[in-house]
Amino acid sequence: MKIFRDLYNWTLEQSSKKYASWFLAFVSFIESSFFPIPPDIILIPMIIAKRTKAFILAFICTIFSVLGGLFGYLIGFALFNSIGIILVNFYGMNDYIESLKDYYNNYGVWFVLIAGFTPLPFKIITIASGLFQLNLIIFILCSIIARGCRFYLIAFLLYLFGEVIKQFIEKYFNILTILFFVLLIGGLLFLGYL
Repeated sequence: MKIFRDLYNWTLEQSSKKYASWFLAFVSFIESSFFPIPPDIILIPMIIAKRTKAFILAFICTIFSVLGGLFGYLIGFALFNSIGIILVNFYGMNDYIESLKDYYNNYGVWFVLIAGFTPLPFKIITIASGLFQLNLIIFILCSIIARGCRFYLIAFLLYLFGEVIKQFIEKYFNILTILFFVLLIGGLLFLGYL
């Protein structure tokens, strides 16, 4: 657990540096197209460290996540046979991608809205949106809504309860870390990734 505690402390420390917003923007961008770690892991400690910047940080997360989603869309639309297939195989979705096509024509908007708001891998949906050519304007609007709701909800809750949550995290850090990994692995097992 020490490594995660160190990472948490390091993130809090980085949030006060002048490049912190750029780091958050970078992670938000790459997470929506290929990177496996969600920006929430960086966003939460940054808001805890500077509650007054909560909504600015949520804005940065949202905008760069949507821009990263557009890059994921491009991968699916134009680069699927090279980069896209590698990413789909990496996430163990190669068996699902073809069956997803039928559903995507009818429910693509819902896929973007649900995956953009929940911890489901948004990058797979951004790539699939390009591959199955979901209307680009609809894709952008759904991404803004879903990602915005997700990051602004986090910002709002941390803005209201920041100090209480910070004390709670610091007191129960080890338990929360174990719980996070149990939920992550359980979710991956449920979705069939493991």
